[in-house]
Amino acid sequence: MAEGTVTFFAEKLSNLIFQEASVFGEVEGQIKLLRNELEWMGLFLTDADSKRVYNKRVKLWVNQIRSATHEAEDVIDEFILNMDHRKRRLNTLKFLPTCVGMVDKLPFIHELDSRVKDINAMIGGIMANRSKYGLEALTASSSSTADQAVSHKEQRAPVVEESDMVEIIDGANKVKQMLMMKVETSTRSVVSIVGMGGLGKTTLAKNVYNQRVVQEHFDCKAWVYVSQEFRAREILLAIARHVMFPDDEEKRKLEEIRETPSDEEKRKLEEMRENELGEKLCEFLGEKKYLVVMDDVWSKEVWNSLRLYLPEKAKDGSKVLITTRNQEIALHATSSEAFIYELRIMNEDESWQLFLKKAFLGTGTTTPTLTTELEDLGKKIVKKCKGLPLAIMVLGGLLSTKEKTKESWEKVLLSREWHLDQGPESCTGILALSYDDLPYYLKSCFLYCGIFPEDYEIDAWHLIKLWLAEGFIQRRGKERLEDIAEDYMHELIHRSLIQVADRRLNGRVKSCRMHDLLRDLAVSQAKDANFFEVHENMDSTFPISIRRLVIHQNLNNHDISQCLHNSSSRLRSLVSFSGTIGKKSWGSLQEHIKLLTVLNLSDEEVGGHVLPRDIGQLIHLKFLYIKGFRSHVKLPSSIGRLINLQSLDLGGNDCNIPHSIWKLKKLRHLECRFSKVSSQSQINKRVNGYLGVEQLTNLQTLALEGGSWLEGDGLGKLTQLRSLTLTRCSNSCLKTKFFESIDKLTALEFLILHFTEGYTKETLVNRCGLVREKKNVTIDHHNKTLLPGLMPFSHHAHLYDLSLFGMLEKLSEQIEFYPPKLLRLILWECKLRDDPMMILKKLPSLLILVLGYDAYVGEKMVCSLGGFLQLESLELYRLNELEELIVERGAMSSLKTLKIMDCDKMEKLPHGLLEQTNLEKLSLRGSSCQKSIKEIEEAGGEDWDKLHKIMC
Repeated sequence: MAEGTVTFFAEKLSNLIFQEASVFGEVEGQIKLLRNELEWMGLFLTDADSKRVYNKRVKLWVNQIRSATHEAEDVIDEFILNMDHRKRRLNTLKFLPTCVGMVDKLPFIHELDSRVKDINAMIGGIMANRSKYGLEALTASSSSTADQAVSHKEQRAPVVEESDMVEIIDGANKVKQMLMMKVETSTRSVVSIVGMGGLGKTTLAKNVYNQRVVQEHFDCKAWVYVSQEFRAREILLAIARHVMFPDDEEKRKLEEIRETPSDEEKRKLEEMRENELGEKLCEFLGEKKYLVVMDDVWSKEVWNSLRLYLPEKAKDGSKVLITTRNQEIALHATSSEAFIYELRIMNEDESWQLFLKKAFLGTGTTTPTLTTELEDLGKKIVKKCKGLPLAIMVLGGLLSTKEKTKESWEKVLLSREWHLDQGPESCTGILALSYDDLPYYLKSCFLYCGIFPEDYEIDAWHLIKLWLAEGFIQRRGKERLEDIAEDYMHELIHRSLIQVADRRLNGRVKSCRMHDLLRDLAVSQAKDANFFEVHENMDSTFPISIRRLVIHQNLNNHDISQCLHNSSSRLRSLVSFSGTIGKKSWGSLQEHIKLLTVLNLSDEEVGGHVLPRDIGQLIHLKFLYIKGFRSHVKLPSSIGRLINLQSLDLGGNDCNIPHSIWKLKKLRHLECRFSKVSSQSQINKRVNGYLGVEQLTNLQTLALEGGSWLEGDGLGKLTQLRSLTLTRCSNSCLKTKFFESIDKLTALEFLILHFTEGYTKETLVNRCGLVREKKNVTIDHHNKTLLPGLMPFSHHAHLYDLSLFGMLEKLSEQIEFYPPKLLRLILWECKLRDDPMMILKKLPSLLILVLGYDAYVGEKMVCSLGGFLQLESLELYRLNELEELIVERGAMSSLKTLKIMDCDKMEKLPHGLLEQTNLEKLSLRGSSCQKSIKEIEEAGGEDWDKLHKIMC
């Protein structure tokens, strides 16, 4: 890891020398000398980093290099911070002569010169120790995949899934039978999956949980991760969210521009104490046949704490599925050993076949031909995995990056990391071997995944932005940094060091997870390399130097301040997953965080609060994230001083953003979809010059409320935009230049346009649940056409997800109008009078179609023969005039999901629905289709059997 530390800082220093030469002045020579020394050190560190585990001399040498690098970075960044403060001070004293400014600068220059000379001398001594103490042979470079560049997207191989393993397939059938088995008494039963770490317990449980027949068998389902960091209230809340608001995640995607009716109910749940929450959950589950999966249970206390709230006298057939490493826990929770499934280790043949799949991934062959010599070596390597699927997958991923030669495989077999395995159930050595084989930039990315809590589902986009801010992504020609970071993620997935949790419509990774054994490795290696510290894991003495501090649980602010006070190094990243840093805490932390690069806060920390006025002093900040939904956050005007900020993400919070945000030319991601930017006054324009969105030419992601900033053609100059979300836009935005700007954004992949005017009173009451007496609602009684200037999307070749919210005259009948690769289309409140299906059926790639809140105001829709051949999901929300949906034979032949929500005039099921052979899920809400459902239920027979299976 020292190699990464040195290399990242050397690159940063090169950029600073190029950009800030005038700032360094006469010290520039010493700065260049420091940069050169760092580059030389980096060359010797490639092999030394992995050898420090086995040699105390090497470990001491590497640690000294890392400390010197950290000190150098602190010195340089403190100088830049002081110069920024000086510049601000002089700007308020413009009448002073230039010579005064030069005199004011001299002390900083002299201090920097002195400290950099000392550091150069220190580094010279460290490098001299390499030969003085006989470290040259120990740190000699050797060949490794560390020298190989990460493969590009087009070279990516498919991922081998653990779910393809024989034991998982066999086990899934047996566990499924246990879950669906009827018991004599109408009580809830517990089923347990038991096995050592790395055997695939979670994979097996997921395989069963996601099967259609299991989904249909239960009225409601919940999956929760328990882990060692068990907190009963959080588990109960997670179960309640799953079973009481099952469509919440999907509704949030569709209705993210407004608050849903269920939000108030959820808030009430979140405010309940543990016993109140448990009783509420128990009452709800008492009427249901439920399935609750509790993954990774570590103690009997977990079951003892939760069992009271999972009613025994529930609907016949209710089940709880537990995964655990400890058989005693399974016996404690499970009433019969017949309901315990113990995962076995893989036999030699199964292990070998899984290894071949992984090691030869992407070679174009499923049955590789190996020489006898290579096969013998391979089987010896696999034998060391002891039948553990995780070990085999990780080791196979490592060897997939190696040449298929005797020398290459023999080197792995003879590696010293094997000795790290402790006992028959450990694969620590194999995991460490794979980690040590990573190039330095992938090591940093892998370790960083360890900052997230155990069993946490990591948002891939969030992780990529963090990697960028931390400086882990190395430039590769003219490629976009985010694309390079995505390649890094795929390489870690390919090596089975992280796992895909979910994918986007276009197949890209949406979220990922880290196996708990791999997370343990990451946390251990990070602590040893002083990469990050998890506050809860720190001992009372605290480490000497903390660069990154991670907080998982609520803590006393004094504790945080104290541990930072004891640190000899400046904090660079503060990542909190709980409400810890309150409004009153900033003062005590200010001295420790002034060189901060990453600030990741949970919603509890700032809800309804104002960020400190002097946050603008954190001029090195690159990443600012405030998690939450509908809390009010106020950003101070000093936000305009964060000149290095790359990513500002306010989650679902609303905010008043100062117009000084347009000064931040390094911004790549501005994600504040419920936030408005203040207008710049004429006086401010005359004094400070015009500020506008067109100055943020590096933006890749933009999500904001519409406003005066949309006037003119500034938006059209952001040609690097990949994702654009514009909410609450008014008619004043809808000018020719606005639509011309959208037309110029040809790199877009994701687009939401939401326009607020044109509602009738009835629509507003329907949509928001507003009472008619409310006075603060502006209602337009005229049916205005809000999107008349919308231009064709035919040359938006990358746009796959399009959402339009607002009045439309009509849909274009020309298929060329639509994005050629459109996968999802959402139309909301469009008031279309002509049947949209006659046009949309022709879209060749469409997978998901959503029509909501009077997107169509006609009485009848027809899906005709040969239409929507690729469509997998059709979702209809509150089409208040719709009475009939007809699906002709041969239409929507790929349809898997149909949702009809609150279409109250639609009394009958779509004609032809039961002839859809691929339909797996039918969701109804309100009085939609209830007359037809009742008739089919009373008639019984095959139609009712089929309907009953797909309804949920």
